[in-house]
Amino acid sequence: MSERRIVIMGAAGRDFHDFLVRYRDDETVRVVAFTATQIPGIDSRTFPADLAGPRYPDGIRIVPESRLLDLIAEEDVDEVVFAYSDVSHEYVMHHAQAVVAAGADFTLLGAEPTMIASTKPVISVCAVRTGVGKSGISRHLFKLLRERGLKAVDIRHPMPYRDLTAMAVERYASLEDLDRLGCTIEEREEYEPLIEEGAVVMAGVDYERILREAEKEADVIVWDGGNNDLPFYRSDLEIVALDPHRAGHERLYHPGEANFLRATVLVINKVDSADPDDVAAVRAAALEHNPTAIVIETDSVIDVDTSALEGKSVLVIEDGPTVTHGGMPYGAGAVAARRAGAAELVDPRPFAVRSIKATLDKFPHLTEVLPAMGYSKDQLADLETTVQACDADVVLVATPVDLSRLLDLGKPAVRARYSIAERGTSLPLSHVIEMFCTKFSLKTKPMVR
Repeated sequence: MSERRIVIMGAAGRDFHDFLVRYRDDETVRVVAFTATQIPGIDSRTFPADLAGPRYPDGIRIVPESRLLDLIAEEDVDEVVFAYSDVSHEYVMHHAQAVVAAGADFTLLGAEPTMIASTKPVISVCAVRTGVGKSGISRHLFKLLRERGLKAVDIRHPMPYRDLTAMAVERYASLEDLDRLGCTIEEREEYEPLIEEGAVVMAGVDYERILREAEKEADVIVWDGGNNDLPFYRSDLEIVALDPHRAGHERLYHPGEANFLRATVLVINKVDSADPDDVAAVRAAALEHNPTAIVIETDSVIDVDTSALEGKSVLVIEDGPTVTHGGMPYGAGAVAARRAGAAELVDPRPFAVRSIKATLDKFPHLTEVLPAMGYSKDQLADLETTVQACDADVVLVATPVDLSRLLDLGKPAVRARYSIAERGTSLPLSHVIEMFCTKFSLKTKPMVR
């Protein structure tokens, strides 16, 4: 019986995971290539042989997604597996139709077949869209577990933008670790706030090995999802964040809708800054489509020096994925600047150079904020040049990472930090965690009131 020839469509994350857990050792298939999109600079590499295994002594090539239909013809491809996140259902189906028209099967792998079981209890934090506020929930969760005397290890969804072999399994416990390993801005945005809370963060490429290392020191594993992807680990408590600023999106994006339908706990975040009618719409959707889920409402609390922004022209730098493929025209920084009475939010487009200009051209809805793009040293330099050129009184750094440690911003800078606060409208998350601890007989200290 001949091998079934497969291409995996990805964006340097889920695609590699699906290969490692589903296809690496399957002698009935041959993965001929990965395609890459969303992230600049990841489509000219090779998935290394030492990770791909003995069946792939030359590794597996990674090519631009734009070459997908050519690949199907050139490599006599039988099946295309779609393996990335935060794209509309319409987007997925247009790709499916193109693949089917080219003569191959189009596959979406199920959640359970790609999940790895842990020997420790697992809590996952996922979302229906990018930029919903997962990181604030993860930090809040870490605090709740720490209050109970439990050590949680946070395992972050992959961001393998650097050398794949070198970052197969990575452990971050200090800011110096981020510097030593040369993390990108996108990685720092996720790791740095947790490290500042005293958490150990693990990430990389091989999530079986990462989990086994984390289990050696953790009482509880926290799966910290990226974009709106499904968990990589079989979870005992699935927490999924919803965004009332994008009401209705919980059922329009892949694979966020699956998270929405699977969730044990649904967190409606950013309630304080959303239209009450939109909050009500999201609450109604939760009740209709996942009636057994516990629904918790939270505010996104922004801590910023408002006096430094009042009456000023402000360049707002936002979390990159939230405002690029996440589709938001603004984030927490723009909200904070407006609340502080900024005279103007500076349009970065006239000042953008090279890769930053290309990003803003690709996402024309970004007219009042600058995405923090830094996937490479060159892009980081382009970001620095753009910020320095912007005609602004002050820069508001609303990314979770302190950009002033990485860039010469060339003008006064203010940081915006944000967290979540429960609104007291339902069962508190602290009680959900207490029930979780009881279920798994986790030895805890008395709850801190």
